[in-house]
Amino acid sequence: MTQTLKIASAQLNAHVGALEKNMAKAREAYARAKADGADILVLPEQFVIGYPAEDLVLKPAAVADCKVHAEEFAKLTKNGPAVVFNLPWLEEGKLYNAALFMRDGKITDVRHKHHLPNYGVFDEFRIFTRGPLPDPIEFKGITIGLPICEDLWQPGVASHLADKGAEIMISPNGSPWRRTALSERVEALGEKVYNEGLPLIYVNQIGGQDELVFDGSSFSMAADGTIVQALKSFVEDYDIATWEKGPKGWVCIEAKLEKQLTGHEADWRAMCLGLGDYVNKNYFKQIVLGLSGGVDSAAVAAIAADALGPERVWCVMMPSRYTAGESLGDAQDCAERIGCRYDVIAIKPAFDAFQEMLAPMFGDLPFDTTEENMQSRTRALTLMAISNKFGPMVVTTGNKSEMAVGYATLYGDMCGGYNPVKDIYKTELFELCKWRNKNNPEDLLGGDYPIPDNIITKPPSAELREDQKDSDSLPEYDVLDDILFGLIEQELPVEDIIARGHTPENVKRIQHLLYIAEYKRRQAPPGVKIGTKNFGKDRRYPITNGYRDEV
Repeated sequence: MTQTLKIASAQLNAHVGALEKNMAKAREAYARAKADGADILVLPEQFVIGYPAEDLVLKPAAVADCKVHAEEFAKLTKNGPAVVFNLPWLEEGKLYNAALFMRDGKITDVRHKHHLPNYGVFDEFRIFTRGPLPDPIEFKGITIGLPICEDLWQPGVASHLADKGAEIMISPNGSPWRRTALSERVEALGEKVYNEGLPLIYVNQIGGQDELVFDGSSFSMAADGTIVQALKSFVEDYDIATWEKGPKGWVCIEAKLEKQLTGHEADWRAMCLGLGDYVNKNYFKQIVLGLSGGVDSAAVAAIAADALGPERVWCVMMPSRYTAGESLGDAQDCAERIGCRYDVIAIKPAFDAFQEMLAPMFGDLPFDTTEENMQSRTRALTLMAISNKFGPMVVTTGNKSEMAVGYATLYGDMCGGYNPVKDIYKTELFELCKWRNKNNPEDLLGGDYPIPDNIITKPPSAELREDQKDSDSLPEYDVLDDILFGLIEQELPVEDIIARGHTPENVKRIQHLLYIAEYKRRQAPPGVKIGTKNFGKDRRYPITNGYRDEV
């Protein structure tokens, strides 16, 4: 019986649907593991096709191609490390999320995922068949359990493996980032490890996939729940852990322990990774955004520069008659700090033409949100013209506070392909900007202190009419965001939110605005999930909705 086991964890960034590209990464990881003398290489969940592939796994050709790639990859193992390989697997007419164990040049074992998540962003129960409780496999005299992601979060699988004599668990994962991810993983999985007395190797993917970001942060736990190995967060990483069998079971004697990220840095990096992968995996060479001199667009410009490099960021200031000179200066200062291309295109000629065109119909009706929205939509037309003519993808800049209450213009500032700050409340965005100005991690591509202090400290304004301030029509953002957090993240009754010190009028009004803006959010571009309830798959309220929670 083997007394030493070397397990290579390959924390890789899959590109959904790009099978050849993903398998090239898998082969590189395999070659490295073989050169390092690994006994087993572990790849993330569904790595060949990418996760989540959603209804792509219902396409027979895609599933068949995955099997061909798996069978070819298995041949590599004839004289080298074994591999834990995960993919959509068709068996007797049923589609499973399956872990394959490859060795001696072939696929020797198949284990099906037992718990199929069907909550929040997950939809596996609809597309996969639930497998039976998975029995362990035998490898070099060692009994190994292969639970797949959710199998470790729910009761049953870990205890079943322990009862069947498993000595160690190896788990491929596709666990998306949210602020509570690390603490939830350590608590939930540590409990399973401690209760069953089984060490765990947990390999997670990294990368952005539409609104989801996977942070990696792969780790291993000793049988008592102690973390004995940790890979980096938000970047591809690789490590070999050396395990030895002693009187009390398997013990990790060598592995690296990287710092796993939380707080503002984790939020910022998640936004960078989500935007960067969306742009790169959809083959855009550049992005363009409207830089207004406000904090939202300045933050997005800085995120884009960190993710893509300043040379791939194009900022356009589009002033109107209501744009303050201070905003013009702040926008230019921000663009110069970032080092990106910066142009100024005044929208007054177009706005004047629209007003003249509509004057016979509008007559003497007063200036209102109609004219405000016309300015925003004129800017969208300008950015889309640049996008069509030169090819950059338009990036939008609306924060979660605005998206929640509908203070974003449909077909205006909501126009674009992606929004990295979509799940960030306004008050959070200010703090993130302050953090970024004080910190410049060396692997981010932007520069020092990218956001001028004046942008952070001045009162927010859409500048769509004379002397406009956001506080003219909304509560102060610390008040607004606390109400929204209670309504969205916590789903609290309005009386509980009022009890936190808010007026009934404010709470009822914000609740109403939240509900009536659902139709706008359905038409918004995707954005990075940061918190527990993003506008997208997490929160799916009806557009037509007559319910109001009354005091």
